[in-house]
Amino acid sequence: MLAFAIAMALGASLAGADEPVGAQEPASSQEAAPAPESTGEATSTPLPAPGYRDLRRITLLRGDPAAGKAKSELCAACHGADGISIAPNFPNLAGQRADYLYWELVEYRSGAMPESAMTPLAANLGDQDMRDLALYYASLPPGRAPAQEEAQAPDTALLERGRQLFMEGDPGKGLPPCQGCHGADGGGHPQAALVDREGHARWAAYPALRGQNAIYLQLRLNAFRTGQLHHSTNDFVMGGVGQRLDDDSISALSAWLAAQGP
Repeated sequence: MLAFAIAMALGASLAGADEPVGAQEPASSQEAAPAPESTGEATSTPLPAPGYRDLRRITLLRGDPAAGKAKSELCAACHGADGISIAPNFPNLAGQRADYLYWELVEYRSGAMPESAMTPLAANLGDQDMRDLALYYASLPPGRAPAQEEAQAPDTALLERGRQLFMEGDPGKGLPPCQGCHGADGGGHPQAALVDREGHARWAAYPALRGQNAIYLQLRLNAFRTGQLHHSTNDFVMGGVGQRLDDDSISALSAWLAAQGP
C-alpha cells in the first residue's frame, strides 16, 4: 500500500517536528539499518542502502483520531473534508491503513519524497500530529468522488488484464501477484494487525488500493518504475515490481483497482 510527485496535502500544526518516537518503532529500528550483504548475483533493483527505513520492524500505531480531525483543516484543500480527494491525481485517504499513512508522512517530512506541495506542509508536522492524522483518516468510511462515480467504465479487456495482474501476476515478466502484499480484496495485507513475538507488525504498512483514483495509481506506479522512491523496505519491494511494469500493465492495474468498490 505507498511518488509519488503527488501532493497528499496533510495539514500543518503548531507541534514541533520531532522524530518518530519509540512507542511507534523500536529504538533499534530508528537507526540506520545495515545494508544486506551482497550475494554476488546481478540484480536490477539496488539493495537497501544504510539509512533506509525498515518497515518490517514497526510497531502498531497509537494516537488520537479526534485530535487528528482537529488538525486536518488544511488537508481538506486537496483530500476533501471527508478524506475523498478533490482531484484524481491526489489519493483518497478515507479508510486507508493508518500505519501506511503515518510512514508516508514520515517520508515526506524527512525529505525522502520528491518535491511536491506536501514538502512544506509535512515539514511542520510533529510526530504526534502525524499519528493523529493517520488514525483520523483511517477511521473514516471509504468513498468515491462524484467525478469518479460518473466516469465512463474502462474497456472490459483492460479491466480483465488488470484483474489478472493483481490476482495472478505475470510469471513471464517476473511479476508477482499484487494480492500477495495488498490482499485478495485490495484492502491491504490480511495480516496487517498481526504482531510477531518481537512486537513488530511486519505487514501493517502495506496500503489498501481498491477504489483509489486511477490517475493517482498510475503516477505512483510510474514513480516506482523510474526509481523515484528508494528510502524504505517497501520501496525496494515495489521498485523491483515497477521495473517490470510497462505502460499497458500500469494502465490495466490502475483501471481495475479504481473500478473496485471502496
